[in-house]
Amino acid sequence: MPIKIIDGLSAKEKLQQEGISTIDRGRAIHQDIRPLRILILNLMPLKKITELQYLRLLGDSPLQVEVDFCHTVTHVSANTDSSYLEENYYTFDEIKDSYYDGMIITGSPVETLDFTDVDYWDELLQYLEWSKTHVFSLLSFCWGAQAALYHFYNIEKRLLPAKLFGIYEYQLTVRNHPLLRGFDDRYFIPQSRHTAIDDIAVYNTPGLDILSRNVHNGINIIGTPDHRRFFILGHFEYDRDTLAKEYFRDKNKGLPIAPPENYYPGNDDRNTPNFIWCSYAHIFYHNWLNLVYQETPYVPEQIASVAVPAPLMKKSGFSWESPDFYCLFISYRKYGPLHRQGQAGYSSFHSVYHPGLPYKF
Repeated sequence: MPIKIIDGLSAKEKLQQEGISTIDRGRAIHQDIRPLRILILNLMPLKKITELQYLRLLGDSPLQVEVDFCHTVTHVSANTDSSYLEENYYTFDEIKDSYYDGMIITGSPVETLDFTDVDYWDELLQYLEWSKTHVFSLLSFCWGAQAALYHFYNIEKRLLPAKLFGIYEYQLTVRNHPLLRGFDDRYFIPQSRHTAIDDIAVYNTPGLDILSRNVHNGINIIGTPDHRRFFILGHFEYDRDTLAKEYFRDKNKGLPIAPPENYYPGNDDRNTPNFIWCSYAHIFYHNWLNLVYQETPYVPEQIASVAVPAPLMKKSGFSWESPDFYCLFISYRKYGPLHRQGQAGYSSFHSVYHPGLPYKF
């Protein structure tokens, strides 16, 4: 089915070139179909590139999907013309009385700042609170996920000793979850971040399910049992060359940066990067849209009547003897890129737990 978007979006022509069908709103209104309504709060600096990345994945679905974009008004974009945003994006005041089956909050390159120091923090809180009663399923990515976890569950982020930069393998910790149906036991996802969340705090927070993790890099995907919120620490939407552009941008500026890990064949930046996360990205979004389609109310206004429940009482802290405990142990990891950048000596402890295992070493 075609994806329904505003005619003026720059991504439209490129999507059509790639064989992804689009439909304008005038034509869609005459079809007797209830499309899934998706809102994307685009916090990335290069908004047009981000549009294309998300629409490419959302458009690869047998469902008709209507996508709206929002931008912040308390932060002025330095990379996207204001007239383009006024014509093709909404503000919070313009959508606050609408209901959406799904919402995506993108990442943002502000992770080294304290949350409250971000100039649009209060505006983001408006969206997060509004999503409780106006959005059926919320997807948040990278810094967006960290911000949502902090707001909803008071889970802090921490600065990593070295930037996590490259393509990393994660293992599933929950079998047959509808969001990850069709995934192998392991999958790959791009990372480009300086911070991580507090894994132990996530475990000790009721109502959060850990869906995947990596023995060195910690948790990757978190969800709620009612499928109303998902938090993804990474970027399924990245193109093959997204990390390459970031790498050469910093390298050409003379900044200390190593090639993205597990990205270039032979770790040689003259080679074409491996695109080993592409199929997982498409499966992920196909699963999410199908999940939302199956569970969202047919009448959008009824989303308010199935509002996200309040958090349960906090767990009493993890116990090594707890029979339902995800076995926790500590992994000590040296950061390779730090050594290559002449910053040897940094190290980090990462909590690691596996589902269903007794506490036995």
